Amino acid sequence: MRDFKLFEDYLYPIDNWKITSFSADGFFCQEERMKLEEKYIEITEVTDKFNRQSVSYQLSKKDSIHRWLKYKEGFSADLVKILLNEFNIHAGATILDPFLGSGTTALVARLQGINSIGFDILPITNVSIAVKSSIFQYRLEELNNLIRDIENIAIPLEFTLKANYISITKDAYPDNREIELCFITDWNEKSTYSNEIKNLVTLCILNSLERISYSAKDGQYLRWDYRSPKIQDAEKKRLQAGKEPFATKLDKGVLPSLKECLLNELKTVSTDIKDIQKNIDSTLFEQTELEYINGSALYELPKKADNIINGVITSPPYCNRYDYTRTYALELVYLGKNEEEVKNLRQELLSCTVENKSKIERLKDHYALLGKENDYNKVISIIENNKTLKEINLALEARNKNGDINNKGVLKMVNGYFSELTFIYFELFRLCRKGAYVAFVNDNVRYGGEVIPVDYLSTELAEQIGFTPVKVYTLKQQKGNSSQQMKKFGRIPLRKSITIWKKN
Repeated sequence: MRDFKLFEDYLYPIDNWKITSFSADGFFCQEERMKLEEKYIEITEVTDKFNRQSVSYQLSKKDSIHRWLKYKEGFSADLVKILLNEFNIHAGATILDPFLGSGTTALVARLQGINSIGFDILPITNVSIAVKSSIFQYRLEELNNLIRDIENIAIPLEFTLKANYISITKDAYPDNREIELCFITDWNEKSTYSNEIKNLVTLCILNSLERISYSAKDGQYLRWDYRSPKIQDAEKKRLQAGKEPFATKLDKGVLPSLKECLLNELKTVSTDIKDIQKNIDSTLFEQTELEYINGSALYELPKKADNIINGVITSPPYCNRYDYTRTYALELVYLGKNEEEVKNLRQELLSCTVENKSKIERLKDHYALLGKENDYNKVISIIENNKTLKEINLALEARNKNGDINNKGVLKMVNGYFSELTFIYFELFRLCRKGAYVAFVNDNVRYGGEVIPVDYLSTELAEQIGFTPVKVYTLKQQKGNSSQQMKKFGRIPLRKSITIWKKN
């Protein structure tokens, strides 16, 4: 096996990142998780050459084109560049990302002449990919004219159009911001600018929604400024019921105008476009193909032919209860999604929220329709016979009966998460050519005092499918647990990892 090493750096003593207790207070059996820890700790390497910024959106804030969509769940372009180099993937090859998000993997690849295939269910990705793929098509003169016209926009007093909303987004904007949002959106749609420019304005508006609203993205949910009518109504009802007022209040201060935010966004984008068009040869980019499919990789990957890709770089939604349809509710509604469509989209997500229902029966029907019943049965057999996943499921059931889990939906979420990822891993193995490397960025998690080693369990499932485990890179910075768990069970540092597998 090739000596696979991303970084030349100081090797930290791995014992500090090794988990020695998976079940707090020895509550439940941890034998299988301990076996897994002993097995894969041998290929685990801690490095400080990348950090939380590398595996998140943080570094992209300063990176041309990749900063155009503020997608906090993404990873950095630098990480993709390093992995493409180490995987020895060159121009003409094909890389795949089953959870495309803002499109970082695809865009970095295209700029290096590498073809890409990507999937995502969120319409935000549609806009991001369309806008970023047009990087060499924008005319600077048209962009300058656009900025000038927006600077001169004045909203007529008689304009009273209101924004659409769903229950989550009700009372999201002050009245003046809502009118401004509707007017500029209408202005953009009716303008005579090119479709590329109109899409660019849409993306810049998407990037501005949170700033002009009473909301703030906060993990699993949106937090709300105390000035939002919905919060004021809720506070009034609490007081009438004899309850204490809300303990904490969010105050976002003066909310900027959409015009101000939009101009700032467009000026940043304009600078990036000018820089890229001047300093980067468009030949490689224009010769490559980006096949983007707005759909779930769970159902789209099985339709693809065997042996068509040279590598995978991705980060799935983490098993952390974060609900993208809630945190990105403003953006989804702005793009036209109604209440029912948002609920349906929530069920299409990889099972990472307590509201997700099982997709197993639907997958069974889907594979049968494709004439791939044998593939379905192989994956189900791997899932059902994995001893580590069985132990985790039983541990969570016991914790739930003991009152240690605050939402029993966590049980089906965790099982669904790994079941669905196993289908993804199986299809990626089939699509990979021999010699292809696969990189998954993910976090370990803890529920009810039970540690779930996402990195090692994923690696075991991938190995059972046929991949060869190569390396598990772990960030020097580990993460903690929820405050409730730390208070009850103490703190267990959890790994943030990049797992590397190979198809031999």
